[in-house]
Amino acid sequence: MASNVFIVMGVSGSGKTTIGRLLAKQLGLPFYDADNFHSAANIEKMRSGIPLTDADRHDWLATLAAGIGEWEKAGGAVLACSALKETYRQTLQAGAQLPLRWAFLDGSRELLRSRLLMRKNHYMGAALLDSQLETLEKPAYALQLPLEGKRPQDIVAKIVRTYAPMSAGQ
Repeated sequence: MASNVFIVMGVSGSGKTTIGRLLAKQLGLPFYDADNFHSAANIEKMRSGIPLTDADRHDWLATLAAGIGEWEKAGGAVLACSALKETYRQTLQAGAQLPLRWAFLDGSRELLRSRLLMRKNHYMGAALLDSQLETLEKPAYALQLPLEGKRPQDIVAKIVRTYAPMSAGQ
């Protein structure tokens, strides 16, 4: 049995928020964006083009893990979160009683950079893409979702097709 908490993960520019919102709507679950849980100091750091350290992420991840526990008890949720390192994912999983459902949005550096350059009014710019790609530890256990040539609706459909049989058994 798996949790009804879905984590849509990937580096900045991969479409976590877009996919997460669509997925949450389709599943009838609340949507949360991990970006909204960052401290003002973390946001200012990223806005200045300074990558976050593990220490910077500690309280943010603890807050998200606590939220995951609450969301699981409430019937589920979809969280858009970079979750770049395995240790971060372990922290998030520790907040849940059941295994989380991971969907990894994977795109080429060129695609991600082009998306970030088109972004308006977001603190996370293209300057931090390389540091995120260097930090990223791709999870073999997550549903791997290549971005090139895919529409958001197609990606969401793949997530639902993959995880729907698991939901039926709960």
